[in-house]
Amino acid sequence: MLTKITIENIALIARAEIELHPKLNILSGETGSGKSVILDSINFVLGAKADKNMIRHGTQQCMVEAVFHLPGDFFVDQFMQELDIEADEDLIISRNFNLDGRGSIKINGHTVNRAMLAKITQLVDVHGQSEHFHLLNEKNQLKLLDTIAGQVLQEKKNSLHALIAEKKSILQKLEKIGGNDEDRMRRLDMLQYQIAEIEEANLNIGEEEKLLEQRKINNNLEKITNALQQSTALLHSDNAIIDSIRKAKRSIASIATFDERYENIQNRVESLILEAEDIATNLQDYLEELVYDEKEIEKIEERLDCIQKLKRKYGDNEEKILNFYNNAVEEFSLLQNSDFECKELQTKLEEIDEELLHICRDITKIRQEVAKSFCQNVEQELKSLSIVHAQFCTEFISYTKADLQKLTYNGLDEIYFTFSANKGEPLKPLSKVISGGEMSRLMLAIKSNMQDNTQTTTYIFDEIDAGISGTTGHIVAEKFAKIANNKQVIAVSHLPQIIAMGDANFKILKIDNITGQTFTKIIPLSLEEKKQEIIRLVGGIGNSISAGQLADELIENSQKYKNYLQKSSSE
Repeated sequence: MLTKITIENIALIARAEIELHPKLNILSGETGSGKSVILDSINFVLGAKADKNMIRHGTQQCMVEAVFHLPGDFFVDQFMQELDIEADEDLIISRNFNLDGRGSIKINGHTVNRAMLAKITQLVDVHGQSEHFHLLNEKNQLKLLDTIAGQVLQEKKNSLHALIAEKKSILQKLEKIGGNDEDRMRRLDMLQYQIAEIEEANLNIGEEEKLLEQRKINNNLEKITNALQQSTALLHSDNAIIDSIRKAKRSIASIATFDERYENIQNRVESLILEAEDIATNLQDYLEELVYDEKEIEKIEERLDCIQKLKRKYGDNEEKILNFYNNAVEEFSLLQNSDFECKELQTKLEEIDEELLHICRDITKIRQEVAKSFCQNVEQELKSLSIVHAQFCTEFISYTKADLQKLTYNGLDEIYFTFSANKGEPLKPLSKVISGGEMSRLMLAIKSNMQDNTQTTTYIFDEIDAGISGTTGHIVAEKFAKIANNKQVIAVSHLPQIIAMGDANFKILKIDNITGQTFTKIIPLSLEEKKQEIIRLVGGIGNSISAGQLADELIENSQKYKNYLQKSSSE
């Protein structure tokens, strides 16, 4: 439950701390005093979109901190573990927002983002006059029905999840062996073509590199020829380098016997002659190899084109192309011999589809039974809330086996709530016909019927009693008390019957200070102050005895009803 809310610089609130009761908390005050600002602040700290207009004029940032007391709550402990935050009995969420549009969110002192915060917001169910759009979404209507159905439906869903997983596994196996017969034959034809194309190319690793080197030589044949011819001439012609070295050798040989050093030089020059002659021979051989062969050049280009084509299809080098070839051969062999396995898997797939359809119909039946009881109960609640001709139903859209392609983990059901408030008027989709006041009462009727089916710890109502008075006011107050007997409720109200029912009451005041600034102040009410607030709301003047007696009677009757609820729940 929400134990404390601290608000700083929100609208007209400079700073406020509210210690909340675990049962029914009622906020009251004059119109425009800022009652809804408190609920807006709770929305903000739980992840609602921030707006710079919410920051109090003259300040740079606003802040809201909410403290929840949730000892031993599995959901919270699991959530904290996911965020790597040490779990505690108190969950403290704080959020601030600056005029520059930046802000921060912390859970138990650890910074988180809005997506992380969103996981925790289901702890508080906030319903105000502008919040009913959530239930108008048909997907959320299905979720609501499933929440009410509880464990019986969840067990069927678990079976559905297991079958869907099994079906996915079979489909993956079928895909691996080619799918159905038509797909498999198509795949075999493709593989056969690819295998033949690579085999025909007779590809060798390193071949492209050699061909590219040959192409480079062909493209530079004239330049290479000229260089080789010139180099050969310089080495071998008359008075060329080799002749000059030989003359040098003869000169040094004539003095070689005089000194060991001269003899060493002679040997080195002789080696130089041998190396130069070998180079000259190689150059001549290379020159003789150079032959311009147009057909050979065309053959190289065709071969390179062939390799390039294979690379575009099967891999960016010869090794990858050959790997593709080996995998294709292996897959081709597998598909050729998979007739029996394919038929067996397809048979299994058909059996699973039948099981899936059967479970979906079981799920539908459970939902229909729950919907019938739920809608009847909500109708009765609405009639007690002065919508005497209320009709509330759940429409199910039919489906067939062909719709299995749309199957989700929720089954095949598509539903929508229908409503009629007036006698003789046909039922129509909820979103098309319901007014704001009717929607508020519908939400109260729904929550009265499902409080034991949800993990929600705190319900919040923003002036849900708008347009209600008299006997209906008493009924709404009793429904609030009934919900608050098991859950925490925070409600903004202007009805004396609801004020009287409160376990904790807070008055919201708008005050002008001596500097001309306006502030909103939140004051917890004592029993006597609660009585005075009721007197104000019933129109009592001064020390009106009758208004005071009415206030005492409302408080006394409210306490009797709460005692009755407590006694009934303990039996």
